[in-house]
Amino acid sequence: MQQIALITYTNTGNYTGISDEENSRLYDLLLEKGLSVSFQIWDDPAVDWSRFEVIILKSPWDYFDKIDAFYAWLDKLEQLPVRVLNPVKTVRWNTDKRYLLDLQQEGVNVVPTVWLEKGSEFDAAQAFARLGAEKIIVKPAVSGGAKNTFALTPGEAAAKTAYLNELLQQESFLVQPFLEEIQTKGEWSFLFFNGIYSHAVLKAAKAGDFRVQHFFGGTVHTPEPPAGLLAAAQTIADRHAPGCLYARVDGVELAGELALMELELIEPFLFMAMSDGAFERYCEALLAQLQMANTES
Repeated sequence: MQQIALITYTNTGNYTGISDEENSRLYDLLLEKGLSVSFQIWDDPAVDWSRFEVIILKSPWDYFDKIDAFYAWLDKLEQLPVRVLNPVKTVRWNTDKRYLLDLQQEGVNVVPTVWLEKGSEFDAAQAFARLGAEKIIVKPAVSGGAKNTFALTPGEAAAKTAYLNELLQQESFLVQPFLEEIQTKGEWSFLFFNGIYSHAVLKAAKAGDFRVQHFFGGTVHTPEPPAGLLAAAQTIADRHAPGCLYARVDGVELAGELALMELELIEPFLFMAMSDGAFERYCEALLAQLQMANTES
């Protein structure tokens, strides 16, 4: 029987809550399906990765805090006869938000972005001018969970410049316009398993905040997504997440169209409890992947 590692991380209390429940329910269902699955922490030095045939990146939520170690782990997996879901090449590409540049160059409608390379200096006036914005979001190019993410007015940006320049000595950042639509309309997440649409959620920030993550007080809703937004998300998943067990397309509606904020292919929360049958659809997608692997071998 194939040994399957369901990848998680060492929980230090940073991302607790509904993610644990989703992982537990998925784990129980996979066992019910007769699969030999076990939770494994991605950076646990005691794990012998060669004993697994399949590795599922479910919630390595701290990878961006340990990015060099994460890259080294991916390198190790590539040397083993193991199937990694999602594929290592895709995961490595997805770790750095510069992938948004690739998508933009291929015609995807991406939220406007200014890139700040490591070692550069933050010019607040220039960033506001280039984006034509009255308020901006600044965040690391390799990040998650809204870590080191700031919403700034021109005055706040000027006051924060010295601190941002300190951070820029350590890593690259990106700057995007603050989108009022995130507060007024919310942020969509479209979930795909094996490229097939499963469900969508609309995330809303709490009053006075811009972060939609549940651990910052954001709420999640399940309205029927507009057909045009879903079609755009499907196109992104089709073209840019081939061979992926799961993909989450995050975006906001701007002028009636989907503007991509993130294409999540590493450790996205999948909101499976928000949609009837989503856990089953995930399992069906996984079984199809396993069958495909058996056929290829």
